[in-house]
Amino acid sequence: MPKPSVPYSPGASDNHAKLILDQFTRQAVPFSSAKTIADQQALQLLIEFSNAGPQDTLLDVACGGGNVVCAFAPAVQHATGIDVTPAMLARAQAMAKEKGLVNVSWNLGQATALPYPDASFSRIVTRFSFHHFIDPLAVLKEMVRVCTPGGRVLVADMHISTNSVKGAEFNRMERLRDPSHVRALPVAELKALFPAAGLPEANVTFYELRDELENLLGRSFPNPGDADRIREIFRESAGDDRLGISIRLEGSRVHYAYPVAVLAATRS
Repeated sequence: MPKPSVPYSPGASDNHAKLILDQFTRQAVPFSSAKTIADQQALQLLIEFSNAGPQDTLLDVACGGGNVVCAFAPAVQHATGIDVTPAMLARAQAMAKEKGLVNVSWNLGQATALPYPDASFSRIVTRFSFHHFIDPLAVLKEMVRVCTPGGRVLVADMHISTNSVKGAEFNRMERLRDPSHVRALPVAELKALFPAAGLPEANVTFYELRDELENLLGRSFPNPGDADRIREIFRESAGDDRLGISIRLEGSRVHYAYPVAVLAATRS
């Protein structure tokens, strides 16, 4: 069995926290309003795969702009979101108010030290966050801790090619696009995190984030000059598959598909 992910840059947690706050303060509105993030079909997949129902209480870890919490709220008793970025939580609160949701709440806090007692929620989810964590296993262990026995834990994140060279190139490009990116994992490593955190083997399903590169760059905040390099990398990958993802060129437009894995397991 592959070993779970190890920290990408040990000792860099303070700097990484600053990068997270910088990136996601700026991304709060464009990220949460992006069609790939707000896609209702993808959100419905999470609800169905979690087996959430009216009796459940949900926690969304690293909830961002609140899309997942707001999608789950009509299906569960109560939905809570926690995030480390105040601007993201402000966006989440505004979204919930726009939708007229009253069974939601929001907390500011760290994913590695969730401020809740053991067994506080019956459904724990996180989406598009694990590639930002220096220690995703520590986060998953916290998610398991606050999950009730018989509750369900779900992780959704993009995954990289099983080809290590292509996977490394994808992660290098993503760090150019978003300096708070740590490391996207291959599916085997994502799956290995579950037993390492005390869960049974995860059930897995897949979908894709499909969009145009310029839309992605429009909601990203790379360092000066890096956007042009990213465009070059995508166009090169259309010919040699260096990123290990689906890319299609249509004149000046670059279409891409990021593969996403959704993993879920029931806590014993």
